[in-house]
Amino acid sequence: MIKGFWEQLHLKTKNENRSIYTLAPMADVTDIAFRTMIAKYGKPDVMWTEFVSCNGLMSTGREHLIKDLEYGECERPIVAQLFTSDPEKMEGAARLCLELGFDGVDINMGCPVDLIGKQGAGAALIKNPVLAKEIIRAAQRGVEGRIPVSVKTRLGYNKIEYKEWLSEILSCDIPVLTLHLRTRKEMSLVPAHYELIDEINDYVKELSPETLFIINGDIKDVEHSVELYNKYKLDGVMIGRGIFGTPWLFANINSGQNTIKSLKERLEIMLEHTKLFEEKLSPIKSFAIMKKHYKAYVNGFDGAKELRESLFEGENYNRITTIPVKVLSNVPK
Repeated sequence: MIKGFWEQLHLKTKNENRSIYTLAPMADVTDIAFRTMIAKYGKPDVMWTEFVSCNGLMSTGREHLIKDLEYGECERPIVAQLFTSDPEKMEGAARLCLELGFDGVDINMGCPVDLIGKQGAGAALIKNPVLAKEIIRAAQRGVEGRIPVSVKTRLGYNKIEYKEWLSEILSCDIPVLTLHLRTRKEMSLVPAHYELIDEINDYVKELSPETLFIINGDIKDVEHSVELYNKYKLDGVMIGRGIFGTPWLFANINSGQNTIKSLKERLEIMLEHTKLFEEKLSPIKSFAIMKKHYKAYVNGFDGAKELRESLFEGENYNRITTIPVKVLSNVPK
């Protein structure tokens, strides 16, 4: 079992009496621009890239996908998340990630989106454990035993069936398992199954004592993570949607307190994020991606709706800067 950076990180967080904090991979969200903002304002213990198609990475015309694997030194340790249903493509993509200097590779076996499932990838692999194991072993060959290969998945496909499923993938000697505590069918439509955490944790440790168990689903912030650690003594927690509009979310990991920013600070950070997105990702990615971030940054104050609507009409950084600046002198400190 290749543990890489995970081994020292686990020892460090145990000494600090807390979980490992990780950033969830989210398509068109956790790109290099947003991750750079997070690394600056509140870096977690580990960062994940967006999930990237191995098939695309191993094809011609892959330049836009290579951009999804761009990262900065400030993000380390940084894990590349990959998806495919083709072991050969996984091996090649994992080798590419090794060459690019990533600290680890993670395999997406939990994405519930139909477009991914129709490729036999993501959560669809829950229905095909034989292929899932082939893909894990292909990734392990690709990284040549030099960096760790982990897996992120769900409780099951149409129903909770984690015992059968996890026993298969844990047989591949993975150092880290991240489990979204819902089935594929449940998407994010029901509360995460926290009631199962203890029994799943026991089961994982029984089958693979050295595998770190990280949970994902409905984790709002650092204070919530502390509550979960105190109750379940988890190896790690992964926060996804809670990071929207709050790149400073992980700022006070050791204190267990949540950082609060004034509205003026939030808008200034939003502008910085916008500029970075344009510098790093234009014209490869649509500027419209920033709309989901504006929706999160701009809420909870008088005039928020009108400001969001103006921001949604912006087509570039220069246009955006003319909008919030007008209101900065009038917002609460």
